[in-house]
Amino acid sequence: MTEREKMISGQLYDSADSELVNDRNICKDLCLEFNSIPFSHKEEGKEIIKRILGGIKGDFFITAPFWCDYGYNIEIGNNFYANHNCVILDCSPVRFGDNVLIGPNCGFYAAAHPIKAEERRSSYEFGKPIVVGDDVWFGGGVQVMPGVTIGSGSIIGGGSVVTKDIPPGVIAAGNPCRVIRKI
Repeated sequence: MTEREKMISGQLYDSADSELVNDRNICKDLCLEFNSIPFSHKEEGKEIIKRILGGIKGDFFITAPFWCDYGYNIEIGNNFYANHNCVILDCSPVRFGDNVLIGPNCGFYAAAHPIKAEERRSSYEFGKPIVVGDDVWFGGGVQVMPGVTIGSGSIIGGGSVVTKDIPPGVIAAGNPCRVIRKI
C-alpha cells in the first residue's frame, strides 16, 4: 500500500513521502496561481479551482485567498460558496453538500497527529474525514476539526471550534461548539 493510499484511508502515513510532497507542491502552486488572479477574472479563477478540487457537483464560487494541501480529497456540492481565507487540510476526504455557505477565515482540518511526543517528532500523521451536509452555513472564523460530520440544514455560529458531530437542523456555536437550539 502506498503512503497516498494509507493517507486517504485514514491510516498512519509518512507525510514526507516523495509522491505526497510532489502532490502538495502541485496543489500549493495551483492555489498560489488562483490567489494571484485579479478578482474580476472570475472564470479564469474557476478553471484553476476545477484543476485543484477532486469533485465539483455544480456551480460554485471561492473567494481568494484559498489554500488546501492536496485538493483531490475535496468534493463540493452545487451552489457552494467560500469567502476569503478558507483553508482545507485534506489528507482525508472533506465533502461538502449542496448550498453550503462558508464565512471568511474558516478552516477545515482533516489532518491529525499522534498523541505521543516521540511519534509526533516524525513525519507521520493521519487524517479523519470531514462531512458537511446540504444547506449548512458557517459564520466567520469557524474551525472544524478532524472526523466531524455536520448535519444538513445546520448553522455554525461565528468563531466556533467544532470538535464533535453536529446533528441536522440546529444552530450550534461556541468553543467547543455545542447545539444551542433546533431550527
